[in-house]
Amino acid sequence: MEKLHIPQIARAVDATESFEFKEFIEGLDTLTPVQGVISVNHAGSFIEVTSKASTIITLTCDRTLVQFNYRLAIDTSEMILLAEAIPESEYQKEREIETDELVESLPPNGYFDPSAWLYEQLVLAIPYPKIAPDAPALELTDTNSNLNLEDSVDKRWAVLSSLQLSE
Repeated sequence: MEKLHIPQIARAVDATESFEFKEFIEGLDTLTPVQGVISVNHAGSFIEVTSKASTIITLTCDRTLVQFNYRLAIDTSEMILLAEAIPESEYQKEREIETDELVESLPPNGYFDPSAWLYEQLVLAIPYPKIAPDAPALELTDTNSNLNLEDSVDKRWAVLSSLQLSE
Protein backbone atom coordinates (compact mmCIF):
# COMPACT_ATOMS: atom_id res chain seq x y z
CA MET A 1 0.00 0.00 0.00
CA GLU A 2 1.25 3.44 -0.84
CA LYS A 3 1.48 6.24 1.68
CA LEU A 4 -1.30 8.81 1.33
CA HIS A 5 -0.45 12.51 1.17
CA ILE A 6 -2.74 14.16 3.70
CA PRO A 7 -3.54 17.32 1.65
CA GLN A 8 -4.48 15.04 -1.26
CA ILE A 9 -7.01 13.25 0.97
CA ALA A 10 -8.62 16.64 1.72
CA ARG A 11 -9.01 17.30 -2.04
CA ALA A 12 -10.61 13.89 -2.75
CA VAL A 13 -14.34 13.44 -3.30
CA ASP A 14 -16.06 13.85 0.09
CA ALA A 15 -12.51 14.29 1.52
CA THR A 16 -12.29 10.50 1.70
CA GLU A 17 -9.89 7.95 0.22
CA SER A 18 -11.14 4.37 0.29
CA PHE A 19 -9.54 1.29 -1.18
CA GLU A 20 -9.62 -2.48 -0.97
CA PHE A 21 -6.44 -4.46 -0.48
CA LYS A 22 -5.20 -8.03 -0.46
CA GLU A 23 -1.52 -8.26 0.38
CA PHE A 24 1.02 -9.48 2.90
CA ILE A 25 2.11 -6.88 5.44
CA GLU A 26 5.80 -6.59 6.22
CA GLY A 27 6.64 -7.74 9.75
CA LEU A 28 3.40 -9.70 10.22
CA ASP A 29 3.83 -13.44 9.68
CA THR A 30 0.52 -14.61 8.20
CA LEU A 31 -0.57 -17.69 6.27
CA THR A 32 -2.85 -15.74 3.95
CA PRO A 33 -2.65 -12.19 2.66
CA VAL A 34 -4.39 -9.57 4.75
CA GLN A 35 -7.52 -8.55 2.90
CA GLY A 36 -10.10 -5.90 3.56
CA VAL A 37 -10.89 -2.25 3.08
CA ILE A 38 -9.50 0.99 4.52
CA SER A 39 -11.21 4.37 4.46
CA VAL A 40 -9.40 7.61 5.38
CA ASN A 41 -11.62 10.66 5.91
CA HIS A 42 -10.08 14.15 6.24
CA ALA A 43 -12.10 16.17 8.75
CA GLY A 44 -10.11 19.40 8.99
CA SER A 45 -8.04 19.09 12.14
CA PHE A 46 -7.96 15.29 12.16
CA ILE A 47 -8.27 12.26 9.92
CA GLU A 48 -10.54 9.35 10.73
CA VAL A 49 -9.27 5.95 9.62
CA THR A 50 -11.63 2.97 9.53
CA SER A 51 -10.84 -0.54 8.45
CA LYS A 52 -12.25 -4.03 8.21
CA ALA A 53 -9.60 -6.65 7.53
CA SER A 54 -8.85 -10.30 8.16
CA THR A 55 -6.13 -12.90 7.75
CA ILE A 56 -5.04 -16.22 9.22
CA ILE A 57 -2.01 -16.47 11.49
CA THR A 58 -0.30 -19.32 13.32
CA LEU A 59 -0.17 -18.93 17.10
CA THR A 60 1.42 -21.05 19.80
CA CYS A 61 -0.91 -21.98 22.66
CA ASP A 62 0.31 -20.57 25.96
CA ARG A 63 -1.16 -23.55 27.82
CA THR A 64 -0.10 -26.54 25.67
CA LEU A 65 2.65 -25.04 23.44
CA VAL A 66 0.87 -26.53 20.41
CA GLN A 67 0.63 -24.40 17.28
CA PHE A 68 -2.82 -23.60 15.89
CA ASN A 69 -4.27 -21.43 13.13
CA TYR A 70 -6.27 -18.39 14.20
CA ARG A 71 -8.49 -16.11 12.12
CA LEU A 72 -7.39 -12.58 12.97
CA ALA A 73 -10.04 -10.00 12.10
CA ILE A 74 -10.42 -6.32 12.88
CA ASP A 75 -13.26 -3.85 12.50
CA THR A 76 -11.83 -0.67 13.94
CA SER A 77 -11.52 3.08 13.57
CA GLU A 78 -9.17 5.72 14.93
CA MET A 79 -8.99 9.49 14.85
CA ILE A 80 -5.53 10.91 14.24
CA LEU A 81 -4.84 14.53 15.10
CA LEU A 82 -3.27 16.72 12.44
CA ALA A 83 -0.76 18.94 14.22
CA GLU A 84 2.77 20.13 13.68
CA ALA A 85 5.34 18.45 15.91
CA ILE A 86 6.95 20.65 18.56
CA PRO A 87 10.73 20.84 18.13
CA GLU A 88 12.59 19.10 20.96
CA SER A 89 14.38 22.34 21.84
CA GLU A 90 11.01 23.90 22.74
CA TYR A 91 9.96 21.11 25.15
CA GLN A 92 9.27 22.28 28.66
CA LYS A 93 11.43 20.76 31.38
CA GLU A 94 8.36 19.67 33.29
CA ARG A 95 4.80 19.57 32.03
CA GLU A 96 1.51 18.18 33.24
CA ILE A 97 -0.22 16.15 30.54
CA GLU A 98 -3.95 15.54 30.36
CA THR A 99 -5.11 12.12 29.16
CA ASP A 100 -6.91 13.64 26.17
CA GLU A 101 -3.54 15.00 25.00
CA LEU A 102 -2.22 11.46 24.60
CA VAL A 103 -3.28 10.96 21.00
CA GLU A 104 -1.47 10.01 17.85
CA SER A 105 -0.76 12.93 15.55
CA LEU A 106 0.58 13.53 12.07
CA PRO A 107 1.76 16.74 10.40
CA PRO A 108 -1.00 18.34 8.27
CA ASN A 109 1.25 18.30 5.18
CA GLY A 110 2.71 14.86 5.88
CA TYR A 111 1.84 11.34 4.85
CA PHE A 112 -0.35 8.63 6.32
CA ASP A 113 1.05 5.09 6.00
CA PRO A 114 -1.89 2.65 5.83
CA SER A 115 0.40 -0.43 5.98
CA ALA A 116 2.02 0.68 9.24
CA TRP A 117 -1.36 1.62 10.74
CA LEU A 118 -2.90 -1.71 9.68
CA TYR A 119 0.09 -3.61 11.11
CA GLU A 120 -0.40 -1.87 14.48
CA GLN A 121 -4.13 -2.62 14.55
CA LEU A 122 -3.64 -6.29 13.68
CA VAL A 123 -0.90 -6.78 16.27
CA LEU A 124 -3.16 -5.23 18.92
CA ALA A 125 -5.93 -7.69 17.93
CA ILE A 126 -3.80 -10.80 18.56
CA PRO A 127 -5.39 -12.47 21.59
CA TYR A 128 -3.67 -12.63 24.94
CA PRO A 129 -3.34 -15.21 26.32
CA LYS A 130 -3.19 -17.38 23.20
CA ILE A 131 -5.29 -20.44 24.03
CA ALA A 132 -5.94 -23.13 21.40
CA PRO A 133 -9.61 -24.05 20.93
CA ASP A 134 -8.89 -27.68 21.85
CA ALA A 135 -6.71 -26.86 24.90
CA PRO A 136 -7.90 -28.51 28.12
CA ALA A 137 -9.57 -26.24 30.63
CA LEU A 138 -7.65 -25.30 33.74
CA GLU A 139 -8.95 -26.89 36.92
CA LEU A 140 -8.55 -24.51 39.81
CA THR A 141 -8.54 -26.19 43.18
CA ASP A 142 -8.29 -24.58 46.56
CA THR A 143 -5.28 -26.15 48.22
CA ASN A 144 -6.28 -24.83 51.66
CA SER A 145 -9.77 -26.36 51.60
CA ASN A 146 -8.40 -29.83 52.44
CA LEU A 147 -6.26 -28.56 55.32
CA ASN A 148 -7.42 -27.93 58.83
CA LEU A 149 -7.45 -24.23 59.73
CA GLU A 150 -4.99 -24.83 62.54
CA ASP A 151 -2.59 -26.54 60.12
CA SER A 152 -2.69 -23.57 57.77
CA VAL A 153 -1.45 -21.15 60.49
CA ASP A 154 2.31 -20.88 60.74
CA LYS A 155 3.39 -22.75 63.88
CA ARG A 156 5.85 -20.01 64.77
CA TRP A 157 2.89 -17.79 65.64
CA ALA A 158 1.54 -20.36 68.13
CA VAL A 159 3.96 -19.05 70.76
CA LEU A 160 2.21 -15.68 70.63
CA SER A 161 -1.11 -17.25 71.57
CA SER A 162 0.40 -18.34 74.89
CA LEU A 163 1.36 -14.72 75.61
CA GLN A 164 -2.21 -13.47 75.74
CA LEU A 165 -2.69 -11.08 78.63
CA SER A 166 -5.65 -11.45 80.92
CA GLU A 167 -7.78 -8.35 81.21
